[in-house]
Amino acid sequence: MTNKPDTTSWEPARLIPVSGIRNAEEQERRAASALLAVLSAVDEFGLAIAKPFGAPKGRLQTFIEVPFELADGRNVRPDGLIQVSRGKRSWTALVEVKTGSNGLNREQTEAYLDVAKEQGFDCVITISNQIAKLPGEHPITVDKRKLRKVALHHISWSRILTEAVLQKSHRGVADADQAWILEELIRYLQHPNAGSVDFSDMGEHWVGVRDAVKNGTLRHSDKKAIELAGKWEELVSFATLRLGRELGTDVQEVLAAKERNDISIRIANIVDAMATRGIMPAAVRIPNTVSDISVQADLRAQQIIASVTVDAPKTGRAKTKVNWLVRQLKSASPEVRLDCWGTRARSSVCDLLGNVRENQSLLIPADNREIASFTVSVTQPMGLKRGAGRSSFIDSVLDTLDNFYADVVQHLQEWRPPAPKLQRSESEESGKASNSRSPADSIGNATPTSGSVDGRALSQQPEQNEGSQTDTYDAEGSGLPAGTTAVR
Repeated sequence: MTNKPDTTSWEPARLIPVSGIRNAEEQERRAASALLAVLSAVDEFGLAIAKPFGAPKGRLQTFIEVPFELADGRNVRPDGLIQVSRGKRSWTALVEVKTGSNGLNREQTEAYLDVAKEQGFDCVITISNQIAKLPGEHPITVDKRKLRKVALHHISWSRILTEAVLQKSHRGVADADQAWILEELIRYLQHPNAGSVDFSDMGEHWVGVRDAVKNGTLRHSDKKAIELAGKWEELVSFATLRLGRELGTDVQEVLAAKERNDISIRIANIVDAMATRGIMPAAVRIPNTVSDISVQADLRAQQIIASVTVDAPKTGRAKTKVNWLVRQLKSASPEVRLDCWGTRARSSVCDLLGNVRENQSLLIPADNREIASFTVSVTQPMGLKRGAGRSSFIDSVLDTLDNFYADVVQHLQEWRPPAPKLQRSESEESGKASNSRSPADSIGNATPTSGSVDGRALSQQPEQNEGSQTDTYDAEGSGLPAGTTAVR
């Protein structure tokens, strides 16, 4: 028998290997095959991906590189095909996959739309590292006439990874073997060789627009500013996916109804905020938290600011309300800023958490105005680099949001009024006091016990052990006064 060798440096055999990928084409083919195979193998995951695009719950099959010939003679080979069958109904989608920095091609996508129309398929799904600025939006613009009978959907690799993690770690997979298969896909997508990278670049116009905002020379019509606003929206969308993946819940960006229906309105509002106030604003909603989280990139001050507003208790003194907030921030940094807003006040009373811990009066309005709400915020230095990594703008935004939620938001709870108390009349209270006396107090000839005072026996309530039963006796025939309780 030989000694057991050291296997720590050995590469384990994997269901979906990441080694041997030589070029972008092979990277896309392997990513497409791995994803489609797992969609058909893991029931819950396949349904989670296909259902939002209109697929019914049924038998899901996937195919790779299916060839088609169009009526005009063009030969088209989509990267994949998904088909879901339920009874006599069949739902079919063509799939186009891009990895790494490769972007979607309009001509290629429109060709797949033509195939879907001729074949009577339901939709075309594109997958890439491009992140749609808004849910339901597509990263590229195609001829709208081609969308009359066929839908066009997009899903990023980041969204696919998020759905996989949520299904595996939070929603659950019933079959143990299927759970292992999904875990292998997660491991593959997280590997750099897979080409499913996270959001990593603010674009080539980042430095120019940032400097124009800082100098106050940015114009609303600047096309470079419009492109950067789109990048900011992509970053916010990616941040919600990333945080939702960590929390195991559906984190969403907060948008006005008009902004959600028309991406151009959202982009115009971001550009206006950059030109007039020097900021790029956003808001994030996490289920079961006290309020939406506001995130701002202040390009002039070069700071990232995250904040949340909490309604103050409706009752109690001003100092009591401040203490209620401070007690919930025991583990927060003393550098956290607190703003106290009085009713109908135009400005707030503010100070740092560390100072308020020592003196709660620092946060009380000078005019004794009723406290309506508090704003809790943190400010962090803004990274200046356009890409991801250390000292980058992207990482400074993601880190600020993550840390603010962990240190502040997850500890905050809404104030709840105490339960209403039952009001008793004076006669009920006096009757209750009379009934609470022991039998010895009511029997005039009782012999004083060792616990008596001035010849009167002390009332002693016997312990009620588990399984004992308490009865109330009537005075008649019991030898005890009415309302007297005894334990048996």
